[in-house]
Amino acid sequence: MEKKPAVKTKVNVNNKRPGVREYFKGVRTELRKVIWPTRKELVSYTGVVIMTCVVFSLIFWVFDSAFLALLKAVLNISM
Repeated sequence: MEKKPAVKTKVNVNNKRPGVREYFKGVRTELRKVIWPTRKELVSYTGVVIMTCVVFSLIFWVFDSAFLALLKAVLNISM
């Protein structure tokens, strides 16, 4: 088998961490690339999130009530 040649990597010569200014410059650059949702999309997404929370809350409530009823029946206790 042939050995593959080692891949050279870039090494930071001065070993300095980028400063705060460079960090926020990068953040600003990335935020310019973001495609923000329109108001209509935002309202739609918010509605989906709220409805999902309501549905899952109801599902958990039903299961919790069923397990409580089962536990009461098994242990013959009243709450």
